[in-house]
Amino acid sequence: MDRLIYLDYAATTPMRPEVLEAMMPYFTEDFGNPSSLYTLGRQARGAVEDARDRVAAFMGADPREVVFTSGGTESDNMAIKGVAFANEKKGNHIITTPIEHHAVLEPCHFLAKRGYEITYLPVDEHGMVDPADVEKAITDKTVLVSIMHANNEVGTIEPLEEISKITRARGVYLHTDAVQTFGHIPTNVNELGVDLLSVSAHKLYGPKGVGALYVRKGTRMVPTAHGGSQENNRRAGTHNVAGIVGLAKAVEIAEREMASEAKRLTELRDRLLHGMVDKIPNARPTGHPTKRLPNNASACLVGAEGEAMLLSLDMEGVSSSSGSACTSGTLEPSHVLLAMGIPAEIAHSSLRLTLGDKTTKEDIDYVLEILPPIIERLRAMSPLDEAWKGKQ
Repeated sequence: MDRLIYLDYAATTPMRPEVLEAMMPYFTEDFGNPSSLYTLGRQARGAVEDARDRVAAFMGADPREVVFTSGGTESDNMAIKGVAFANEKKGNHIITTPIEHHAVLEPCHFLAKRGYEITYLPVDEHGMVDPADVEKAITDKTVLVSIMHANNEVGTIEPLEEISKITRARGVYLHTDAVQTFGHIPTNVNELGVDLLSVSAHKLYGPKGVGALYVRKGTRMVPTAHGGSQENNRRAGTHNVAGIVGLAKAVEIAEREMASEAKRLTELRDRLLHGMVDKIPNARPTGHPTKRLPNNASACLVGAEGEAMLLSLDMEGVSSSSGSACTSGTLEPSHVLLAMGIPAEIAHSSLRLTLGDKTTKEDIDYVLEILPPIIERLRAMSPLDEAWKGKQ
C-alpha cells in the first residue's frame, strides 16, 4: 500500500517523538520506585511531582488535586464509584446521559445492580444536553452528575459551564469525561466548574496506559483500588513513572500548539464535512454544526453499511471508524446515534473521520475523491439502501 492516511485520532494518537524521548530515561537509568527513600527513588518521585505540577497548571488546578491513573477508563470508574460509595449516606442517585462512553455507562450499570438509581438525561438531535433537564432531574438524593465534555463519536461539546452552576447551587458533584477534549480545547476546571475531570494521555500524543483524574479539594471520594498509600491514599499502585512523564510532556506540547492546531483542524474538518455533503447524496453530518470538536467529522452516509465502509477505505489506505473505538468491532448500531433519535438503519451507516497533527489538505481531498464511488458501490449492494428508500 503506497498511501496511509490515519483519520481515527479520536481512537488513539501516535506518540510524539519528544514524548518518547522524555520517557526513555525512566525505563533504564532512572528506574527507581518513587515510594523508595534512596536517591533513585527520590529522583523518580521528583519526576512524578514535576509532571503533576505541569498537568495541574494546564487544567488550572492545584497539584494536590491531580491523581495519576492508568487512563480514562480507570479515571471514570474512580470518579463515579468513588463518589457514590463515599456519599451513600447522603443519597444513591446519579445523573448521566445515554451518550456517554462505556467507561461511564458501565460503572453506572454496576451501581444500578446494587441499588443505586441512575437517571439518563435525553439529548437533542445534535447530542446536546439541556441544562434545564439537569436541574429537573436533581433530587435530595442526588450525589453526582456525570456528563462528558465532548462526545467521542459525533464531537458535540456539552454546556458544562451552565450545568456546573446548577450542580453547585444544589450541592451536587459534577464529573466530566474530558478524554476527547483535554489537550485539544480549553479544559480549565474552574471555568468549566467541574469537581472531577478524567484525562487519558494517548488521546493527546502521549503513551497508552496512563491518565489522570482531577478531584477538586473537598470532594468526598473513597479509593476504588486498595493497597499502598500512593497518590495521597487515593489510588494504590506503583507509579508508572515513564508514562506520567510522557503525559506531562504531551501536555507541554499541547499547551504550545493547541490554539493554532484547533484553528487548522477546524478548517480541514469543515472542508471534509462540506465535501461529503456536496459529493455524496443523502450524506447527513451528525453532531452539533458549530459546537463540536475541531477535528471531528462524523456523518451518516445513508444506505452504506458502516463496517463495509471501513474495510473499503482501509483498502484505499485510509484508517477510519464507524463509532467509538471500543465498540467498532460489533454490529450493533451506535448507542450515541440511537439516543440522538437516529433510526437504527441510518445509524448503521455512520462514519467517523477524526483528524490530527499529520492530517493535510491533500489527505482530505484524497478522501473526498475516493469516498463517493465507495459509497455508490456499497449502496448498490446493500439492503440498508433499500430499507431507507422504503421510508422516503
